[in-house]
Amino acid sequence: MIRTIRIAGFGGQGVMLTGQLMAHAANKQGLYSLWVPTYGPETRGGTANCSIVVSDKPIYSPVFSKSDDLLVFNEPSLTKFGDKVKPGGNLFYNKSLIKGDIEPTDYHIYGISMNDIAAELDVPQVANMVMLGAYLKKVDIFKEEVIMESLKYFLGEKKVGLLPVNQKALARGFESI
Repeated sequence: MIRTIRIAGFGGQGVMLTGQLMAHAANKQGLYSLWVPTYGPETRGGTANCSIVVSDKPIYSPVFSKSDDLLVFNEPSLTKFGDKVKPGGNLFYNKSLIKGDIEPTDYHIYGISMNDIAAELDVPQVANMVMLGAYLKKVDIFKEEVIMESLKYFLGEKKVGLLPVNQKALARGFESI
């Protein structure tokens, strides 16, 4: 088994954290993983994307042209990466920011209102967790409890109080699809 995942959006949307969570959770589940971040020239508000490779065997290269799964958080990311999904793969897009229709193609398309759902929780910063929750429902690689352990690790002791709202966001994303 080898799974290639790309996550793309603006800096500050949680693109990198989402990718780190996936890679860390894969390791915790006994899988191999690589996480490769890519930033635009700006940090917050600029472009950001990351690639994750998960496998049950050692991974020799983090490079891929088309991914099995693509999670896009904004319109420019859809424009840039929308045609880089393998046939039969999955495209998860942010319906809150991407308003146009996406043409049917040879992969599965899931629109998630990640910003709207996060706003309903009164914490817009958890929009990435909403998207991750939807992803967890459709792609059976990561266990939710391992994702939460990984999130606890990345938040650290100072931000451990944010775990409950992140768990709610994951659950709402899971239910949204």
